[in-house]
Amino acid sequence: MRTALAVLERRVAAGEVPEETLLWSRPLLEVVEASRPQIDATIERLATAFPLATMARIDRSLLRCGLGEVIHSRTAAPTEAIAAWTSLARTYSGEPARKLVNGVLGTALREVAATAEIDGGSNS
Repeated sequence: MRTALAVLERRVAAGEVPEETLLWSRPLLEVVEASRPQIDATIERLATAFPLATMARIDRSLLRCGLGEVIHSRTAAPTEAIAAWTSLARTYSGEPARKLVNGVLGTALREVAATAEIDGGSNS
């Protein structure tokens, strides 16, 4: 199988990637793989001008991982995670991708925060 986690595990086993990389990335990749339908639906909804099927692989991967961390994982503070994924997008794909990643992740975070406020308010 060619999931990101399977590819990473093979590269670690081959000595191409340090084992520490697998230790910190495995939880995130597991979340992204488990939540991929919801993540992809979020990308499609928030980035209507950029269909997943035509999006560059790197942009699609950055968005999936970014949403996995910001919305589903919370391994880092959401604003720190957005800054990190935005920086990676700028480095590996350029300024348009940076804007796309920043916009999608920021909007998704605001939606989750608004939902949490609504849910929290109804339980008071």
